[in-house]
Amino acid sequence: MRNGSLFPSSRLWRRAAQAALALSLGAAGVGACAAPSILFIGNSFTYGQGSAVQTYQPNTVTDLNGGGIGGIPALFKAFTQQAGLSYNVSLETVGGSGLDLHYNTKQALINKPWDNVVMHTFSTLDAAAPGDPTKLLQYSSLLADMFVAQNADVNVQLMATWSRADQTYPAGRPWYGESIYQMALDVYAGYALADAASDNIHGVIPVGLAWNMAMAQGFADPNPYDGIAPGLVNLWASDSYHASQYGSYLEALVVFGQVTGLDPRSLGSSETAAAALGITGAQARRMQELAYQQLALSEVPEPASALLVLSGGLAMLWVRRRRQR
Repeated sequence: MRNGSLFPSSRLWRRAAQAALALSLGAAGVGACAAPSILFIGNSFTYGQGSAVQTYQPNTVTDLNGGGIGGIPALFKAFTQQAGLSYNVSLETVGGSGLDLHYNTKQALINKPWDNVVMHTFSTLDAAAPGDPTKLLQYSSLLADMFVAQNADVNVQLMATWSRADQTYPAGRPWYGESIYQMALDVYAGYALADAASDNIHGVIPVGLAWNMAMAQGFADPNPYDGIAPGLVNLWASDSYHASQYGSYLEALVVFGQVTGLDPRSLGSSETAAAALGITGAQARRMQELAYQQLALSEVPEPASALLVLSGGLAMLWVRRRRQR
């Protein structure tokens, strides 16, 4: 459960300060300071299926499933290194999975004392019941409780993912007839409810809302089915489901900003991962600005009122979704 703005928060700034202090002590030769650890739990939205992000620098992170994946965790690692921070980065990902799979089958790999955890569930909240946050609430809480039992100071963050064009534009899909922005809003609402319901979850990373902003501000094309307009980027991969290198880069920037508390714009137009992925310096700079703007905008009401408002809001969204199917 979070209080105040998502960016910056006292917790995030404290962790950034701790990492910087560890770095300065190491540089000065004052004792040995362990780098903070971070675990990413998710699916193909974490490992970057559909673009070169999936195989980006896998040697810089630890894939607990032994799949040799780089993905968003490797981008996060690259960003932190360029920012002068040191993180031990691990990931545990299974394509098409929700948090229930990780809790029920992966505890032998993940039930450890991590400093930070970033996790997300299936892209529609529930593969069998799109828009229903019930499983998300249950398993995010169970996982957070498990991590807190290992380390009372762990920073557990949920990552709210993006609108899927393939679930919005084709007839018969759950978000057909809605604005391209709506699925991300519904997904974020589900994650916000999960955050408000658990004292051991400390925020929602607004990746999907940053995608919405990129489209609303004219950086990204909102409809890949009618072609990509000149000068705009496609945030989706060729399947209009997963993220392209642009979508994944923006995703990683938002994660970087929220977890470290650092301004994504500090990476600058010469950020190295962008160049490796075929992203221009100007595009990288624009996405850094978008990530910063979204994190700066993310404000929530007090926890009790958040739970009350979101409970009613999610119920209405779920009823509406069921009526549409």
